Amino acid sequence: MAEFSLEDINQMHHLYRINLINSCSGYKSANLIGTKDEFGNSNVAVFSSVTHLGSNPSLLGFFLRPTTVIRNTYDNIKTTGKYTLNHIYDDILEDAHHTSAKYDASISEFNVTTLKEEYKDNFLAPFVKGCPVQLAMSFVEEYPIKANNTILLIGKIEKLYVPDVLLEKDGFINLSKGKVATINGLDGYAIPELKKRLEYQRPKAEFVKT
Repeated sequence: MAEFSLEDINQMHHLYRINLINSCSGYKSANLIGTKDEFGNSNVAVFSSVTHLGSNPSLLGFFLRPTTVIRNTYDNIKTTGKYTLNHIYDDILEDAHHTSAKYDASISEFNVTTLKEEYKDNFLAPFVKGCPVQLAMSFVEEYPIKANNTILLIGKIEKLYVPDVLLEKDGFINLSKGKVATINGLDGYAIPELKKRLEYQRPKAEFVKT
């Protein structure tokens, strides 16, 4: 088994270190975040850091890299307060990944890929047409991470769109039915298969102190 000390990691070639550390945390969510700037230019970009923060209120967060360079997604969200989250799925992997390329703010990723923007219920930001799960989000707050100058951006769910076929009777969204993707590292995409759901766990009676 390979072993890596902190010293080993610090002395690695930077590309090897990036791949190793980005993949060691496990599979991550695969989302396209759609935004629009104050001039009406749309933007869509892939993110693998979206995470659940709470159900009441319904909050989701995601991390952004340092804003020492232009970050269209961040700038647009701070300007308009609106954005969308769209689950990447099997049919759009390559185009979704291409949105990580750094285009000027005046060039929409929708125009350089086959991804199609879609607007619903007069929401400002564009959704990605065909994505199995789509969320309309509003900016709530942000937290700077001093350790590496990244930003945790928190938003609330304004509206959630889910096809009936993915929605179970108890509210569970069966992502595997929609062939929703996950990301391993920076560039490894997988389509998970649901194996089983397990009941809410309680302590075994013989280990409970009375």
